[in-house]
Amino acid sequence: MKRFGLDIWGDDNFIIKNDTININYGMKPSVLEITNSVRQKGYMGPILLRFPHLIKKQIDTLFATFESAKKEFKYSGNFYAVFPLKVNQFPNFVNELVDVSSEYTYGLEAGSKAELIIAISKTKIGSPITVNGFKDKEMIALCFIAAKMGHNITITIEGIGELETIIQVNEEFNKKVKKPIVPKIGVRIRLHSSGTGIWAKSGGFSSKFGLTSTELLEAYEMLKKHNLLEHLWMIHFHIGSQMGEIAALKKALRESGNIYAELKKRGVESLKAINIGGGLAVEYSQHQNLQDRNYSLKEFANDVIYLMQEISKSKNVPAPDIFTESGRYIAASHGVLVAPVLELFSQEYHEKSLRLKEQNPPLIQELYDIYSAMRKSNAREYLHDALDHMESLLTLFDLGYIDLEDRSNTEILVNLLIKRAIALLKDEDTSELKRIEDRIQEKYLVNFSVFQSLPDWWGLKQNFPIVPLSKLDTKPTNPASIWDITCDSDGEINFEPKSPLFLHDIDVDEEEYFLGFFLSGAYQEVLGMKHNLFTHPTEAVIKFDAKGHYYIENLIEAQNLMDVLDDLDYDTSEMDKSLKQKIEDSKLLSNDEKREILGKLYLYLSENSYLKTIQALDQNYTP
Repeated sequence: MKRFGLDIWGDDNFIIKNDTININYGMKPSVLEITNSVRQKGYMGPILLRFPHLIKKQIDTLFATFESAKKEFKYSGNFYAVFPLKVNQFPNFVNELVDVSSEYTYGLEAGSKAELIIAISKTKIGSPITVNGFKDKEMIALCFIAAKMGHNITITIEGIGELETIIQVNEEFNKKVKKPIVPKIGVRIRLHSSGTGIWAKSGGFSSKFGLTSTELLEAYEMLKKHNLLEHLWMIHFHIGSQMGEIAALKKALRESGNIYAELKKRGVESLKAINIGGGLAVEYSQHQNLQDRNYSLKEFANDVIYLMQEISKSKNVPAPDIFTESGRYIAASHGVLVAPVLELFSQEYHEKSLRLKEQNPPLIQELYDIYSAMRKSNAREYLHDALDHMESLLTLFDLGYIDLEDRSNTEILVNLLIKRAIALLKDEDTSELKRIEDRIQEKYLVNFSVFQSLPDWWGLKQNFPIVPLSKLDTKPTNPASIWDITCDSDGEINFEPKSPLFLHDIDVDEEEYFLGFFLSGAYQEVLGMKHNLFTHPTEAVIKFDAKGHYYIENLIEAQNLMDVLDDLDYDTSEMDKSLKQKIEDSKLLSNDEKREILGKLYLYLSENSYLKTIQALDQNYTP
């Protein structure tokens, strides 16, 4: 895996400089330097770094690419975009998003009442707000209130029942008003076309949302009957969160474009926009042969503009305005999770760990001789001999003919032999060698929770680029699996021979070794769960001044133990009293010991559940 696949997924956002991975912006600081700056402030455990300049880069690129496509095809419609809040609702992200997008007509999309409040309060007047998902009367009423504030807001109808509620709310809000103010209305259509990949079910005829052709005609008649047809202005469809194949988009565009044209021909003069919900993929792969998408943003934009242009011309209707809701594309790159390695679980497989006897069983002596004599010329033959000897020795142990020291020596010698064989035969790159790499994979215990910080890996096996923050001038040799610190066997990013991860052989007692989990800024935070009550990691916003120097803003420490329990509705005051009383009532402690133990208890309660590294404790850290 050359350069950890940076040329595939990195999009020039990061560079490898000397032995570290660095931000390709400003003075190009290393991620390790930034991490240490945060840790020196006393923040340990995993750290989520946010880079607002990468949010701005994505928005700039999105608008520039569509504007270029419009110019190339002489497209008369406008381009707009909204960010779907379900992708990341955290204030340290949303506040930066709103700030860096202020020069554009860029808005927010809401799918719940809470998200709608964020959208109404954060979106500048004039920029678009779209409201998707299932809605009740109160949520629709909030949309009417937003419209009366002056917001450019569109309610997307997901079903006929919602349209009936819109009609009812309109009667209540505008019955005695001379100039009725009504939100714009959109309809989500249930396309026959489906998407591709993990989230393909977002589109297609059996998808969760949208109106069938029959329901669309019924909605048209209802809007006309209740004098709301003049507010119908958007067609909306969703092709999937991570659309890997461009062909699926083309099919969906033709289908939605023709529906738009048919409604225009029916006299819906107010209809002026098509909203492409989701779709635009992010490249997560670190391996050339396993890429997630087969198209570029330019191809995506060109196809959208060209197909809408052609359909409009052939149907003799005005070209629609284009909306996108590509949240993953905007948010993913801005977030980097950094976590320290705590332990390597196979470090005992070293020659110094052997417990050889003066008289060893013959097969173990042969293993040692093979290990000592292995060269490139005999490596394959000796490897086969070693694997055969291991099976025989394990059978002898099961039958009681060799002891535990002999079994330990067998495991160590075979592991060392496999490592040496792979190193000697590395240029051959055979399937056999790839298969046995799994046998010697190193388990890296990392101070984070997969369930909290990378839930899409646990739930969907969605890959995320993983890169060590240092030692990048040295070739990594350990086939690696990553274990988190939760008490759950699913908390592992396992070694996959088809897309292998190799990390460095390190001594954690001598040095710290940090891993960066990249492209983690979309969905992961809000989907993260407090399994084992591990909470959201400490987060920091990293900005750059006019001279290109970075500085840290809005540091938010991970919740402490009592705050997490409070979130679960424990009576933490009662728990505090109970703990204190049990110390006071202890017959095992003197009064001085009770005071000392109580002080330590309150110190520990003020910290979070993530583990402290030995290096961290050596820094005389005081929370």
